Amino acid sequence: MRSYNPDLTPSWKKPKPVPEVPADRDLVVEEVATGFCGAVIRCEAGTVTLEDRFGKHRVFPMEPRGFLLEGRVVTLVRPATGGPARPTRTASGSVAVPGARARVARAGRIYVEGRHDAELVERVWGDDLRIEGVVVEYLEGVDDLPAIVAEFGPAPDARLGVLVDHLVPGSKESRIAAQVTSPDVLVVGHPYIDVWEAVKPSSLGIPAWPTVPRGQDWKTGVCRALGWPENTGAAWQHILSRVTSYKDLEPALLGRVEELIDFVTAP
Repeated sequence: MRSYNPDLTPSWKKPKPVPEVPADRDLVVEEVATGFCGAVIRCEAGTVTLEDRFGKHRVFPMEPRGFLLEGRVVTLVRPATGGPARPTRTASGSVAVPGARARVARAGRIYVEGRHDAELVERVWGDDLRIEGVVVEYLEGVDDLPAIVAEFGPAPDARLGVLVDHLVPGSKESRIAAQVTSPDVLVVGHPYIDVWEAVKPSSLGIPAWPTVPRGQDWKTGVCRALGWPENTGAAWQHILSRVTSYKDLEPALLGRVEELIDFVTAP
């Protein structure tokens, strides 16, 4: 007697097997049924928690063929360790070095114009800067830069990098930068009126940064236009909370900060 397979489904109708991918932390996937796209932040009890670019969290069951990875259908499985995996990248996109100790501070420094600028740099590049031993300090105003440079005493083994706001040709900032630039001092800047604008509007869920009329305080004007309470400190904390990696920042700022880090750490 012949033996027959109870499954009479033709082979061409059977779903093709798909890869099984560990749900490692920071892996970016899209849930097939809802289209929700986000990075893995937690994996437990047969579920995975994703965080989208707006900071929204959603929990999904890890069902077969339930997710898209770079456009391909995959099945998510728990990481081999049975627990959350360590991030493989820092917020700046550099390769993470688990357990690395902060390096003794270099003689060189990076100065940034404004406390908000310093907080943003720490948010995205903090891990990298600690490994490289680079200290970031903030300027209360670019007018003080010549005196700070003179007191610092830049040298080949103690380079000084400076990031300023609204560094455009013909501006006061550009004239001051020209006064202090030397082989051991690099002054770079972004084109934005304030570093707030260096955060992508999409990361905040707004279509664009509003235009503020001349003569009006820019930050206050932004709060008014967006319907936020006119508390610029609270507004900044909201903006900063939406920045989780370099992907939330405009390239015009990313390139300048990377340039300063390379300059200060160059042999």
